[in-house]
Amino acid sequence: MPQLRLALNQIDSTVGDLDGNAESVVRWTRHSVEQGAHLVAFPEMMLTGYPVEDLALRSSFVEASRAALRALAGRLDDEGFGQVPVIVGYLDRAERATPAYGQPAGAPQNAAAVLHGGEVVLTFAKHHLPNYGVFDEFRYFVPGETLPVVRVHGVDVALAICEDLWQDGGRVPAARSAGAGLLVSVNASPYERDKDDTRLELVRKRAQEAGCTTAYLAMIGGQDELVFDGDSIVVDSAGEVIARAPQFEQGCVVLDLDLPAAAATPPSGTVDDGLRVEHVVLSEDPLPAYEPEVTGSEAPRLEDDEEIYTALVVGLRAYVAKNGFRSVLIGLSGGIDSALCAAIACDAVGPDNVYGVSMPSRYSSEHSKGDAGELAERTGLHFRTVPIGPMFDAYMESLELTGLAEENLQSRLRGTMLMALSNQEGHIVLAPGNKSELACGYSTLYGDSVGAYGPIKDVYKTNVFRLAKWRNRAAAERGHTPPIPENSITKPPSAELRPGQVDTDSLPDYDVLDRVLKLYVDGDKGREEIVALGFDAELVTRVLRMTDTAEYKRRQYPPGTKISAKGFGKDRRLPITNHWRDTGVPRRG
Repeated sequence: MPQLRLALNQIDSTVGDLDGNAESVVRWTRHSVEQGAHLVAFPEMMLTGYPVEDLALRSSFVEASRAALRALAGRLDDEGFGQVPVIVGYLDRAERATPAYGQPAGAPQNAAAVLHGGEVVLTFAKHHLPNYGVFDEFRYFVPGETLPVVRVHGVDVALAICEDLWQDGGRVPAARSAGAGLLVSVNASPYERDKDDTRLELVRKRAQEAGCTTAYLAMIGGQDELVFDGDSIVVDSAGEVIARAPQFEQGCVVLDLDLPAAAATPPSGTVDDGLRVEHVVLSEDPLPAYEPEVTGSEAPRLEDDEEIYTALVVGLRAYVAKNGFRSVLIGLSGGIDSALCAAIACDAVGPDNVYGVSMPSRYSSEHSKGDAGELAERTGLHFRTVPIGPMFDAYMESLELTGLAEENLQSRLRGTMLMALSNQEGHIVLAPGNKSELACGYSTLYGDSVGAYGPIKDVYKTNVFRLAKWRNRAAAERGHTPPIPENSITKPPSAELRPGQVDTDSLPDYDVLDRVLKLYVDGDKGREEIVALGFDAELVTRVLRMTDTAEYKRRQYPPGTKISAKGFGKDRRLPITNHWRDTGVPRRG
């Protein structure tokens, strides 16, 4: 059997940074070649970053991507790597596409290319275009209609891009029909909780359908609300794992493979789903036999809470770094949400770059003020206390507010103070709201919703407690100081905007609330379906009504790391002006 040493570069890229991304390709190709690789691969849209969204509709950006690809091919050759094929994702356009209604202008394509000998020797575009959840690829791209196959050292390697594996048909069965010995899929598959299990079963299934060893290369890093967790996988034709990369770690997976020899006659013509085989021969003869040095290993999986927490850290770190910030600012109330956000921030950017502010009012309890200070001592972040009493009194003398308006004024004063410090000192403000609060509208516009990023925006309150406990436990196991004060975890949650206030004054118990919200928000279950599962009908009606009427608030909340299959934002798009209610009680006025 022919042998091939494959290098899968599980690395990060930044949207729009063509030069920086190209430099990363050169650097990691050098590393791959130094490891003796015969075929090198990079993730989906590596050259442009992913997702590019409406940048795909700008002809100037498309042409810049194409030019950068050609320049990269020449650069790799100049660096002495020209004889090693390199697969890299980029943004292209269909050459012969005819403008039509329902097709994006300019016919852009989510594409990848094989670079060899200083030239772009093969290009292809994603065949299956996802159009669900956070994906809008029908809006941005036209599909590819070929099965790309490149012959490398006597092995026919079929190529695919991400969704080509997630949907049935297309390039996977076509690879079997073409007699491919290896299928390589380049991907930018965003993280979701438990997706690693789904991904593994998918790759196993597709390898068996393709009838050949299948390599699934994934991206790492973060882009706005999306996190990419790596977890690249290589399985054999029977679906057995040969190698699996770590989660959330950048690196290169190098693997020696024994693969079937290519047929004497190259595949041609049309195969499954009408795909036309496009075959390029780079090296016909197999390599001289050598002793395999890298036989593959399977990195251990992270436990659920560690996986989620790591995703939150990676998401915040990427957002801060890629947007040119160095430090973050957060209001510290002594409560669990701000405490968890602060711990995530310290892990993401380091405590020297985290600034906390305690802004007590007349209703702030002594233990809450103490808990905020203790958090600062435990983590080492910068800390100051600025009471809002004088500002609050000045407003009250002028406006004589009462009730909810008086409560919300305190929150808005804190938001104003945080933004003033942000402007003055250059920090990015973090909004500490969780998914339970966002669902029910339990937040104050221009108050606790102020910020440029929400680290726990997609984390339900019950999971906030779980993650805080996990982070403290993990610290203790490593001999470190647990970052979150125990009192912040055990005391009843409260906004502390009036005497004796607790969250359950306005919301159901979080354990019950979150179970209802998961059914309604994440599962799209209706009122009757939820009640049929044993929940109190009046409580369900109340929760659904709060969720429906809070849409306008969620639209004004900053982006935040997505960890669920349906986060608020691109995953769940509902009209603000909407009189339909699943409770059966239409909105009026």
